[in-house]
Amino acid sequence: MGRLTTAYEQAVTAHRQARSHLDTALGALASPATPADPPGDADLAARLAVLGGTLATPRPGARALTDAPVPVRLGEAITPQGGFPAVVPLAGGTHLAVDTDARDPRVAALLRALVLRLVATAPAGGVRVVGLDPAALGTAFLPLRPLLDAGVLAPAAGTETEIVALLDDAERHARTAQHDARPDQRLLLIVAASTPAPRELARLAALTHAGPAAAVCVLLAGLPPGTPAEPAPPLGATTRLRLTDRYAHVGDPPDAPFSHDGSGLAVPVLLDGDPPAESVRVLAGHLAAATRRDEALHVADLLPERRWAESSATGLRTVIGRAGRQLQLGASDAAPRPEAVAGAVGREPAMVAFDDATPHWLVGGRTGAGKTVFLLDALYSLAARYSPAELQLYLLDFKEGVSFTEFVPTERDPSWLPHARAVGIESDREYGLAVLRELRRELGRRAATLKRHGVTKLADLPADGRVPRIVAVIDEFHVLLAGNDNVAREAVAMLEELARKGRSYGVHLVLASQSMSGIEALYGKADAVFGQFPLRVALPGGNGVLDPLNDAAGALPVGSAVLNTAAGAPGANTPVRFPDAHAGAADIAALRHELWQARPAGSRAPAVFRGYDPAHVEQDPTYAGLRPGGRRPLALVGRTVDVDGTSALFTLDATPGRHLGVVGTSPVGADLLRAATLGLARQHAPGEARFLLAPLVAAADEAADETTAALTAAGHHATQLDAAGLREQVTALAAPAAPPAGRTYLVVFGVDAASAVLGRADPTTFRSALDDLRTVLREGPGHGVHLLGWWRGLRRLADDLGGSQHRDDVACLVALNVPGPELALHLGVTDLAYTPRSNRALLVDRHDQRVRLIVPFTRPGHQPDEEH
Repeated sequence: MGRLTTAYEQAVTAHRQARSHLDTALGALASPATPADPPGDADLAARLAVLGGTLATPRPGARALTDAPVPVRLGEAITPQGGFPAVVPLAGGTHLAVDTDARDPRVAALLRALVLRLVATAPAGGVRVVGLDPAALGTAFLPLRPLLDAGVLAPAAGTETEIVALLDDAERHARTAQHDARPDQRLLLIVAASTPAPRELARLAALTHAGPAAAVCVLLAGLPPGTPAEPAPPLGATTRLRLTDRYAHVGDPPDAPFSHDGSGLAVPVLLDGDPPAESVRVLAGHLAAATRRDEALHVADLLPERRWAESSATGLRTVIGRAGRQLQLGASDAAPRPEAVAGAVGREPAMVAFDDATPHWLVGGRTGAGKTVFLLDALYSLAARYSPAELQLYLLDFKEGVSFTEFVPTERDPSWLPHARAVGIESDREYGLAVLRELRRELGRRAATLKRHGVTKLADLPADGRVPRIVAVIDEFHVLLAGNDNVAREAVAMLEELARKGRSYGVHLVLASQSMSGIEALYGKADAVFGQFPLRVALPGGNGVLDPLNDAAGALPVGSAVLNTAAGAPGANTPVRFPDAHAGAADIAALRHELWQARPAGSRAPAVFRGYDPAHVEQDPTYAGLRPGGRRPLALVGRTVDVDGTSALFTLDATPGRHLGVVGTSPVGADLLRAATLGLARQHAPGEARFLLAPLVAAADEAADETTAALTAAGHHATQLDAAGLREQVTALAAPAAPPAGRTYLVVFGVDAASAVLGRADPTTFRSALDDLRTVLREGPGHGVHLLGWWRGLRRLADDLGGSQHRDDVACLVALNVPGPELALHLGVTDLAYTPRSNRALLVDRHDQRVRLIVPFTRPGHQPDEEH
């Protein structure tokens, strides 16, 4: 009887409290506004009406959700006198828990309505929604698919692995938010449509205790009541919702009671149903557009506030975009959908480094994946942080493109990036090899510097001994290693050495390619080389740079990548988005000009190798510096394919055989003789040298005429000869009555065309002019006589020389479009690797044992022959 009396008294008390609460509310509705009321609060009825309408159809961008809780409508509170909107505080450190999971349609509809209202209340991009539903595999989120397509909602996690990864991300988000305290921090809305396993449920509960600074809001459905043996995990700042057959009953969150005694709202609540599908669609469309605008990345987002303010002593660090949670993918996981990756990427800056942990990068991606854009973003971001005294760049592009053209001066824009030391545009493999040789020499110089100062690290060098770090980028590096020739083998050996030693000496490599497979020169050495590249950047289609069990890049959208700092191993993937450098061309140009204007006094433009550009002797710096009076004449023939683009030349001294022979059917042979002759003329005062020119083939007429006119204009003695005149001059030069005064240059355009004339024997002496030519080749240099001849075939050259045993009688050879095996046979070598192509030639100096690929000099306005 006592227990019944107590229960009756409690019921009466609860009724009186509810009645008192209702009377107070009705009194407030009936009373007029007073001057003490805040502006806009005319009466409670108006406030409730406005609040109810606002919460039902909120205006996007109305409130930020990380600073303080916002009132969010659950449904309608029911009283005998009518209803009013029932609201709860959410976000700003507050949460909601329901005792029934989303398999109850009312709960599923409530969760969807709350998600929609919170997302709509925040500024576009201010909320990231992640869901988990182990009980129903995410079916509660299906009506919100437009939000998923808009990049606001991530696909629901259902498996244990997915839920663990989601909670890892949430905890990382909370830690970052608490540490950064940024005003633009996004709210992470975690919607649990059903409760996970106890361990993961405890992690969810812990997030409710993290406070407003964590920028996390939890909506938890299916919270178990708990038992004395296994109590439910305690929740912090959480409004509890209990469902009955028809209504929901709201409990109070801590420190914010709706009822006088803190036990909850004293009236039942009829929960709101699903928001109209059209509202979801319209809002998703608005948010997608607004989010794209808000989350658009620009190159300016990568740049520091102050230029050149950082030191590279301990490494290089920079921002390349925005990063998000790690993707935990293995062999059994399906590749992520693009929207999943987009949902995983947040606003946190994506930091990358060249340091002891990640000394070198490996970048992979299919055609059109944005590889060049990514490299430009990284390079400009580095160049804005570090001065040229801290950073130098060596840039190679092996594809038919202009990836690095903007770093060098052009006719349209004279500016350049002051950090760039060497830039190869559409580079030759030999040029790439020359750059690697230069970097290896730099390793030796730096080793000597460290030894001289008695230190082992760059960071320990004194201020007056500091050296900049070097970043060498090789785009489409597989071209450099193509085949299994001497170039490929030497390149692999040097890449392996640079990768092993570069960490200690501040030389860092970035290798980028569409494919990592099928590189023959790397067989047996791939692990030794790529094992030194712990940072992997996988763009769309770039799984080749990751572990075979890691398929995280399989479905990436363009403009995104996966960063992996564990040499591609699964479990270390961080998705990032990076800006489109091409879309921000104006900003890029402005930054480049800013850096160029700030370049140190005396800075030199980078050495540039443009693989497609012809070379002209008139533009050669060595040619411009030639003056009369030199000790030994120099014959200029082109530009060497090396880091500095040095002049390709032969010294014509008194050694037997110091003559120039040009071989090949390409008419560039005539241009090359013209360039060599003009260069020689600049080294003699008028009257000091005699030029005998024999244009014997039609393809050389124009070049020979131009050469004769230029020599005559400069005051030199220049005579044109036909085949008969050539025969007479050769005979005279072979047995001179007296040593000739000064030097004589015999320039023959098409020596093979005179073979018949030169080969005729004299009926009296039985000696031919061909015999005299061979005498000139052996003895002429001692008398100051040099031949500059163009043969259109190697066999004819060998015949004119008198066989292979006399090949050194023309020691200076330039091979044009001559097949490599034929050239090797003529030279008597077995390891010559030469593939003739347009605008290239091979320079061979048999006396100096020198073999170099060159860009031969051509006449201005005359394009190199395409067959060459």
